[in-house]
Amino acid sequence: MSDKRVYLYDSTLRDGAQTQGVDFSATDKAAIAQSLDLLGIDYIEGGWPGANPTDDAFFGNPPTLRRAKLAAFGMTRRAGRSADNDPGLAPVVSAGADVITLVGKSWDFQCAVALGVDLDENLRMIGDSIRHATTKAREVIYDAEHFFDGYKGNPDYALKCLKAAHDNGARWVVLCDTNGGTLPDEVERIVAAVTKVVPGSHVGIHCHNDTENAVANSLAAVRAGARQIQGTLNGLGERCGNANLISLIPSLVLKMGYETGLSASDMTRLTQVSRELDERLNRAPLRNAAYVGEAAFAHKGGLHVSAVEKDPKCYEHIAPELVGNHRKILVSDQAGRSNFVARFREIGLDIDPKDPRIAGMMDEVKQREFSGYSYDGAEASFELLARGYLGEVPEYYRLSSFRVIDERRWNARGDLITLSEATVKVSLRDATQMAVAEGNGPVNALDAALRKVLLPVYPELQDLKLVDYKVRILTPEAATAAVTRVLIESADRRGNTWTTVGVSGNVIDASYNALRDAIVYKLFRDGASV
Repeated sequence: MSDKRVYLYDSTLRDGAQTQGVDFSATDKAAIAQSLDLLGIDYIEGGWPGANPTDDAFFGNPPTLRRAKLAAFGMTRRAGRSADNDPGLAPVVSAGADVITLVGKSWDFQCAVALGVDLDENLRMIGDSIRHATTKAREVIYDAEHFFDGYKGNPDYALKCLKAAHDNGARWVVLCDTNGGTLPDEVERIVAAVTKVVPGSHVGIHCHNDTENAVANSLAAVRAGARQIQGTLNGLGERCGNANLISLIPSLVLKMGYETGLSASDMTRLTQVSRELDERLNRAPLRNAAYVGEAAFAHKGGLHVSAVEKDPKCYEHIAPELVGNHRKILVSDQAGRSNFVARFREIGLDIDPKDPRIAGMMDEVKQREFSGYSYDGAEASFELLARGYLGEVPEYYRLSSFRVIDERRWNARGDLITLSEATVKVSLRDATQMAVAEGNGPVNALDAALRKVLLPVYPELQDLKLVDYKVRILTPEAATAAVTRVLIESADRRGNTWTTVGVSGNVIDASYNALRDAIVYKLFRDGASV
């Protein structure tokens, strides 16, 4: 084993499942495990057999893994029980997993307060359990719970707990910052002391993020000699989460020169894996997430963009493609000519940087942003504005008028209901058509009415779906008469997504403006015939 090799242990399926609002099914767990396996993670912790029906179902029909080892998690035997006659330990060691990970106390305070056991008995609990587990699995890992707090309070006893596990066959002893309160300098100092007792090639680190230092602490532990890191995708975990493997991996490899089970090709999947998890959790990805966030390589200031155009290293610490991300040039009232030229290039617009129309477009964008528009999060609306300014966007339809009616009443069964009805008049191919539709809200009704008219002519809209809708009040001092900004995120069956923006003093009008751009962008990108 190279001294530069660091092993990655993912605990998303157990620690991550303790995140507030996260509830994995056995099917979710299997899919995530296979994604982690494909990525090149060394160990995947599937859960705690015997703890709940979901984990039992997962281990009852585990996914086929080609690169990773599947780990079953549990705890050391209870006080006063033998390891081979403990009802809590039995389902863990009999789960058939490649690896058994057992958590045990390493803080004398916890032994006395939480377990109420004698310190020597706790050492026997660790040693007996590890020794028993080695007869049931290829590898056994000991998670030393509250290790750093324990070491600070009683270093001799904390180290004895590690020795009890290591001497009885544990492949790894993992130092857990369970409360998440240890800082990087402390981690590095303590891990260095541990490696004088247990070789660093057998030492791991498991950090929680309660001081926003889980990633930094994990990297500090590796610097001090630890060679296994435990963490979760996107930093999932109870309270403030666990160390985020998505940001840890590129820091380890690209910044510190360590080796993992991921090849350079595997690294380019990091952004995809991160976003797949958010999609499964039905939540929006964190825009400013390190390495993989939508804003991680986004440039807005004109001075920055001008420099990035000359050499990306001016304002980018790595090439975004290394982690599967991409550079993004934003346009706003802070943008200079370089922003516009770079953005034109991104959307495939071939225009001379000295073209006088660019200055006019810059003035148009800045004036619109002054009135409330924001294009740095609505690239589709910007593209339509730019192409429209150059006369490249056909007039697919013209809305003559729309009317939306909301009704709140008691129905015949005595239920309180709210209905929305929209009427649209649309000029389409030299004819005016009218349609009426209901929806579960005014925007849904308006969308449904427009589709009644447009779908027979433009079948390209069949797979258009609205996946997110956001409203922001721009003039809160005006209360209910405020100017509003609406952002609509749309998608199609090919997985393409785009965002459009609308602004108005009327929230329905602002919504229509964003909805219109979503429709027109879809038709333009699909090459619809007018």
